[in-house]
Order: sequence, then structure tokens, then C-alpha cells
Amino acid sequence: MPARDLGNDGWHKPWSGGNGGNCLEAMKLADGRVAVRQSTDPDGPALIYTRGEITAFIQGAKAGEADFLLS
Repeated sequence: MPARDLGNDGWHKPWSGGNGGNCLEAMKLADGRVAVRQSTDPDGPALIYTRGEITAFIQGAKAGEADFLLS
């Protein structure tokens, strides 16, 4: 879905860092789903994840399941 359809309020940058402003932004939607967009393209696409999908992603990342992406 176009991120602009979700408005500008409520976006957070939980994964920002020293990367020159290229960050992912996330927004919790009223129904519990989570939208994710690229901060440098706020009018671009937003990926929408269910609560279960985002929970699995975060728990998997904490458990090291995505560490292969860093090496």
C-alpha cells in the first residue's frame, strides 16, 4: 500500500543509526498490524505485517536467526 495513505503521524525510526539517514520507519496500526516504510521515500510503498509476522521477525532477529545477513 502507498505509505502516504497511512498519513504522517505515528511513524517511528526504531532501526535508525549512523547510516546517513537511510532508516526504516515503523507504525503500529489501529488493528495491531505494523507498517514499515523507507524513511527516504515516505510516499513510497509501505509493507504491512500482521502482529504474528512482526513478532516472529523480532523474536527471530533477537535469537540470531538473521545474523548471516551481517557477515
